[in-house]
Amino acid sequence: MSQKRALLLPVIVLIAACAHPSVEMKNEANPNATTTVLPQPPVAKTVPHTVKSAHGDRVDPYYWLRDDSRSRPEVLDYLKAENAYTEAMLAHTRGARALLYSELVGRIQQDDSSVPYRKHGWWLYTRFEQGKEYPIHARRKDVAGAAEEVLLDANLLGAGKGFYQIGAWEPSPDGGQLYYADDSTGRRQYVLRFRDLASGKEWPETIANVEARAVWANDSRTVLYIEKNPQTLLGFRVRKHVLGTDPANDPVVYEEKDSSYYLGIGKSRSDRFLWIGSSSTLSSEWRYADANDPALAFKTVLPREREHEYQVQDRGDEFFILSNWNARNFRILRAPIAKAADRASWVEWVAHRDDALLSSMTVLRDHVAINERSGGLPKIRVKSIADGNSELLAFDEPAYSAFTGANAEFDASTLRIVYTSPQTPPSTYDIDLVSGERRLLKREVVLGGFDRGNYVTEFRFAPARDGAQVPVTLLYRKGLRRDGSAALYQYGYGSYGAAMSPAFDSRVLSLVDRGVVYAIAHVRGGEEMGRAWYENGRQLQKKNTFHDFIDVTDFLVREGYAAKDRVVAQGGSAGGLLMGAVANLAPDRYRAIVADVPFVDVVTTMLDESIPLTTNEFDEWGNPQQKVFYDYMLSYSPYDNVKAQHYPAMLVTTGLHDSQVQYFEPAKWVAKLRATQTGSAPLLLKTNMEAGHGGKSGRFRRLEEVAEAWAFFLDQLGIPLEAPAGDGFEGEGSAAPAVEAKTADGFEGSRHAH
Repeated sequence: MSQKRALLLPVIVLIAACAHPSVEMKNEANPNATTTVLPQPPVAKTVPHTVKSAHGDRVDPYYWLRDDSRSRPEVLDYLKAENAYTEAMLAHTRGARALLYSELVGRIQQDDSSVPYRKHGWWLYTRFEQGKEYPIHARRKDVAGAAEEVLLDANLLGAGKGFYQIGAWEPSPDGGQLYYADDSTGRRQYVLRFRDLASGKEWPETIANVEARAVWANDSRTVLYIEKNPQTLLGFRVRKHVLGTDPANDPVVYEEKDSSYYLGIGKSRSDRFLWIGSSSTLSSEWRYADANDPALAFKTVLPREREHEYQVQDRGDEFFILSNWNARNFRILRAPIAKAADRASWVEWVAHRDDALLSSMTVLRDHVAINERSGGLPKIRVKSIADGNSELLAFDEPAYSAFTGANAEFDASTLRIVYTSPQTPPSTYDIDLVSGERRLLKREVVLGGFDRGNYVTEFRFAPARDGAQVPVTLLYRKGLRRDGSAALYQYGYGSYGAAMSPAFDSRVLSLVDRGVVYAIAHVRGGEEMGRAWYENGRQLQKKNTFHDFIDVTDFLVREGYAAKDRVVAQGGSAGGLLMGAVANLAPDRYRAIVADVPFVDVVTTMLDESIPLTTNEFDEWGNPQQKVFYDYMLSYSPYDNVKAQHYPAMLVTTGLHDSQVQYFEPAKWVAKLRATQTGSAPLLLKTNMEAGHGGKSGRFRRLEEVAEAWAFFLDQLGIPLEAPAGDGFEGEGSAAPAVEAKTADGFEGSRHAH
């Protein structure tokens, strides 16, 4: 037996149903008896602090847990005490975590590689090596027999660091230089670095506190990058850097004066233009400059207007414009580049449809590929520029996701797409744009005995209390009896128009293979059912998001998919807000909840414009300086609505350096829950002291957090952790679930789930 297979063989571990961890101590009065002592949670002190507002002051007794320096001993000591308590309470699941971690890692083909894509005469790809945490980014020249050239080995760069991530990288157009942006804190304050690829030496200059994405001008020496505000962490200035010069002298190309906008930069597929995009929740604006012009003089495509969002790509002397002007679900228009600022020159090319949201487009020389969402699913439509004929690519599973992939070259005669479903691993295809022939390039490999034929996928619609039909994606093991006895794991998000797309996730197999039904509730606040689906789940309609999630739970129980006392739920970031709201509104529906990096102190955060992301998100949540929004947000904010009732068992996670949702929100929430609840279910807080919004870095270390969550759920559900069905180590496909955000590439999205 090989060493690899020996290491991955499952071990039988049993965990008691809802067991309470305890320590047995000798009873001094009776030496033959023992006394059971439960771990005691930390008790956060209360220090009254007044949060002022024109609409009424509120007293926050746990505000002292906010430490923007992340260095105050009393705060750090409290977080460490919470971590120690969580570990003590979960100590009896250590064996379970070890087994689950082994399963999760055992499904990964460790020496894997992405499908290469071609750009500027090179094939670019990312690969992993056996046992290593981080990726290796590499390329090969597009000539027969060309050797691999390693551009970046994140395992070497991240060695000895508690957190490490390469946010973006790209060779220069001539192939001689490389930029990359890395983060060693988890706070998404990237450092921009440059490397000469001929010598392998780093350029002496580095640029700190920037967004990850940079873009090369066509001279292969000039780079555009986005500087961040050091306090709010918003990208607010685009600067131009020339290799070999002092970054202190980098000129400002553009400065965004409106703090409700995000900045993004990019380059056209044709290599003709550089882009600067400004985007708020409801509006966007694009600027372009000739990538061959040393001055990089930017022009505006169309000035920003309230509630007008658009994207733009070039082809020849035309812009193709994806716009919601007089088109709630967007349409595509064409305009001469020279006249694009005059909307009278725009000519409709793809009309608006009430039943389909157009989310993005890929403009190639002869065709345009359109990512649309219809019937609740992400689909691809391909339209010929020459004759206008269009085709919706067909797939035969009830729930799936199809997206355009890496299409880096404008003159391509093939279209790269990625297809996945809850039971089909991500599959990369090239489609011949003339014949329509599909060529499967790769289906990601899943080890661990995975067989897609062992599972059933369903796509149902659950009635909400106001009559809306909420899409639900389901995955369960074939042979499941819908007799109302199974356990249910339900996931949701529902904010920013980010759609939770039905996709393969090898991690949930550790639950599904033990008889748990996996459900994604596509609640309002996302764009699964079009723009109106999003509009009906934001601002003064936000409670629809929470009610939809609860109504999906009730529907699935009513339909026999699960027992009413065997439902667990999870959400992260804005999805953590969802978890906090449903815990307050319907605590009896959920046996246990995991809330990752949850946005739970909505009113206090949105009143404080010094906190990262606040000003960008008034269009999402509302501005509490206005009484109508203040009152509404206060009515659902999880922290403000904690009350004396029995809460589900909860595991709450955060990162000390989180830039999207500050660590003190979940810390305060858990302290208040524990002081207020009337039940005895465990309330656990775990703070990663070295990470930010995305949790641990590294493909294996991240799985430790998943194993901990799964062990927590299975323990609360009373499911013995034995080896699941299928214990070999051969099979196909592994990846994280797809999240289709409404923001374009180059924009760092809001309080998004990790």
